[in-house]
Amino acid sequence: MRTGGRDNRRASQLPLKWSKLLIMPEDFPTTPPPPPPPPAPATPPYAYRGPYAQAQPYGNPYAQASPYAQASPYAAYGLPPRPRRSPWFWVAVTGSSFALIALLITAMVWSTVRSINGDSATALNGFGGSKIAVIDIDGVILDADKVNTQIRKFGDDSSVKAIILHINSPGGGAAASQEIYNEVIRVRKDKNKPIIASVESVGASGAYYIASGCDKIYANEASVVGSVGVIMEWTNYGDLMRWAKLKSVVIHTGTLKDAGDPTRDMTPEEQAYFQSLVDNMYGQFVHDVATGRHTSDDKIRPLATGQVWTGEQAIPLGLIDKLGGFRVALMDTAKSVKISGEPTIVRPSSDKKGLFATLSDDSNSLFPNPSKLLDQAPGFYFMWK
Repeated sequence: MRTGGRDNRRASQLPLKWSKLLIMPEDFPTTPPPPPPPPAPATPPYAYRGPYAQAQPYGNPYAQASPYAQASPYAAYGLPPRPRRSPWFWVAVTGSSFALIALLITAMVWSTVRSINGDSATALNGFGGSKIAVIDIDGVILDADKVNTQIRKFGDDSSVKAIILHINSPGGGAAASQEIYNEVIRVRKDKNKPIIASVESVGASGAYYIASGCDKIYANEASVVGSVGVIMEWTNYGDLMRWAKLKSVVIHTGTLKDAGDPTRDMTPEEQAYFQSLVDNMYGQFVHDVATGRHTSDDKIRPLATGQVWTGEQAIPLGLIDKLGGFRVALMDTAKSVKISGEPTIVRPSSDKKGLFATLSDDSNSLFPNPSKLLDQAPGFYFMWK
């Protein structure tokens, strides 16, 4: 204790600079200091340092940084790199594309087949024998094939109990109108199937010719019917050719071979010739209307002046059977074929053409040939003008 005190006194007596050099026992710590932390691995200059960064415990000691490596564009914003797509993702995308193409092709084929078969989508709504077919005859009648195909199709369908011709037409070609009339008569007799005519606004001339072959004719009070007569016409463009200094050259045998040449006026012989053709067609018209209306030619001929009558005027003349619109004709027809309740209506498929049908159609229908404008032979029409 003495020695220790002497040392302390000596230390206190030493100058200040020397006292700082003395190390006393209390200056040593009682516990050893913690070991220093291991050195952190060097971080590559382009490594991702975002919050989602993870240590890679199994690095490749031989890996070297590629001189073409680029930093991820997401690293600048502290975002993780964009994940790579799985190979199954691209397989699914490719498969979906092929499935969509196959679906489109199937729809196009189905639409084409439906147009060829003439099946209506509304026909799927009716089953059994409660169906009535409706065929529209609109506009000028120039072709009989389409309407006749529809009449035959519904005539052969046992589930269709009757056919209604929904007419709104001023008539048309004489031969086309007569051909549809004959098909109506044939189906009525061979298939024993009622065919009814329902006139909407106009059922004149060739359209009335067709209606007269039906079992019954319905028309509204203000509908226009009749116009039993024949008309023949063409365009004489002889003055136009002379103005353009064009000359028509025709070589023929027989005096009437070039009758109706639109580049010149008719001769009296040609006019008598064409009048005889018109008179003959007129007689056929009158006779067929009389046969369809169950009367004689003598009773129809006074009415066959080419004029029209309203539905109200036509009733006492015997040209139609009953006043009423399409709904009246439909319900009366359903009752006559013993269909109770609301009948199911079936119609032919719509003939509206899509892009595929338009592109595959005949080019002449898309781009008419200008030369056809001058290729007009005289035409005979059952048409109200």
